[in-house]
Amino acid sequence: MTLTSKASTTWNGNLFQGSGQTTLESSGKGTFDVNWKARTEDGTKTTNPEELLAAAHATCFSMAFSNELDSNGTPPTKLETTVEVTFDTEGGPKVTGSHIIVRATIDGISEEDFQRVANAAMEGCPVSQALKAIDITLDATLA
Repeated sequence: MTLTSKASTTWNGNLFQGSGQTTLESSGKGTFDVNWKARTEDGTKTTNPEELLAAAHATCFSMAFSNELDSNGTPPTKLETTVEVTFDTEGGPKVTGSHIIVRATIDGISEEDFQRVANAAMEGCPVSQALKAIDITLDATLA
């Protein structure tokens, strides 16, 4: 089965002074303001492509990890996943990394198995596969 997800953006003006809105079309869950300043300065109340990418990676990893843990016979009680996506403007704007931080509550798993399964999930997650051009790191902790 193939599913196509859809989002759209309307942009007005040039890159540095302009702004836009991104809409999650498939789910209809919202429209979000976007602008260049949100990509280069802390403290803005506007989202950016990297935040949206971080959300996608956190969700995808959590799904992949829960599946890997279940296949291991140690389904999770709870996974708390944060992803930090790094955007760098030096030498031309680019996404340089995605750092996965997960804290997991899982009964009956050794630290060694936990780390093995977490790394397998990181490698197998479809968003990780799509991001192979950047550095992806993992910090996995058992609660």
